[in-house]
Amino acid sequence: MKLLSRTCKEAAALMVAREDRALPFFDHAALRLHLMACRACPRFEKQLLTLRNSMRQWRHYSENDADSAG
Repeated sequence: MKLLSRTCKEAAALMVAREDRALPFFDHAALRLHLMACRACPRFEKQLLTLRNSMRQWRHYSENDADSAG
């Protein structure tokens, strides 16, 4: 069993799962190690964070905000 080595596909799945729940310690540690060693996955992580922040802003948007802006 590979405790701390993860493929990019597994790391991506962990990053997506992390949006909904806290990761177990070993998954969290494996993801952190993978992100330090990989060049592509930190970009994907940044894209997920951008998406999450955009969705948060969209959820708090209302038509009244649009009317007062213009």
